Amino acid sequence: MIDQKSVERLYECDVIDARGDRIGSVKQVWLDEQSGEPVWASVHTGIFGMRESFVPIQGAKVSDKHITVPVEKQKVKDAPEVDASGGRLSDAEQANLYEYYGMPTPASGDHDRLDGDRASAAGRDRSAGRRDEQSMVRSEEHLKVGTEQVETGRVRLVKHTVTEQQNVTVPVSHEEVRVVREPVTSADAGTRDKAFRAEESEVVLHEERPVVDKETVAVERVGLGKETVTEQRTVAGEVRKERVDVVDDTERARDDRRR
Repeated sequence: MIDQKSVERLYECDVIDARGDRIGSVKQVWLDEQSGEPVWASVHTGIFGMRESFVPIQGAKVSDKHITVPVEKQKVKDAPEVDASGGRLSDAEQANLYEYYGMPTPASGDHDRLDGDRASAAGRDRSAGRRDEQSMVRSEEHLKVGTEQVETGRVRLVKHTVTEQQNVTVPVSHEEVRVVREPVTSADAGTRDKAFRAEESEVVLHEERPVVDKETVAVERVGLGKETVTEQRTVAGEVRKERVDVVDDTERARDDRRR
């Protein structure tokens, strides 16, 4: 059974029916004004959770983040619509809910008038009070490291002409005069008439000389391409963090009393 002390635990809990089907999550808890005990919970149901349905929680069981109720999911979805925006239920609205779920209607009209806003605020205030008394929130800064694309430079292809000296070895040939001496034969008998006369003989000499000419030929195609290279870089930054120290004034108080 859910008592008043357990109210703050109910918010955002999943409501489960007896078959284990999820009905929805608790949005408000409604208390009996006389006893202060939880009676109803409003649950968002329907497509996209736009409909607020009431489900009885008097006989429900709470475990961890689940509330198991003794009614089926479809029964809750078909429950009468109640306008709970005012924070209180009218006598007629309560009567319709009791009748729909087959629950006995309380004798006094005031006894079963519910106040959901009060329950919600009281539960959250008690929970917040305990957190403030027993704990504190410690914060710290974390470095958020990412990358950004920036332009680091531009590379262009520029063609220009340079002159260089090349030395090429070329084989060349030339003719040289060589004196050949041979014995006179009978065939040369007619040359006696030319003896002791001035005579001249001539040989034309030839040689090869290097000739330099130039021609333009295509030797290669040069282009620009891009590739991505990944490297590791270390970044540094100052961050702040809070530290929680435990200060025990017990010893100091004892020393003061001894003095």
